[in-house]
Amino acid sequence: MTFGEDASQICTHHTPAAWPSSANIICGTFRLTRWANTASARRAHTTPAAALTLHRIL
Repeated sequence: MTFGEDASQICTHHTPAAWPSSANIICGTFRLTRWANTASARRAHTTPAAALTLHRIL
């Protein structure tokens, strides 16, 4: 578990359904940018600037 889904206590409105969707988008982005390991990719992109660079925004 990379995103800690089981530990999450989010349970209001549409958030429980949006959480897996967000995780899938992030994992898909990592795959498209050739990261073999999702956990190491997350550790490498912990700052907003790193995340924006991953999406080629900066």
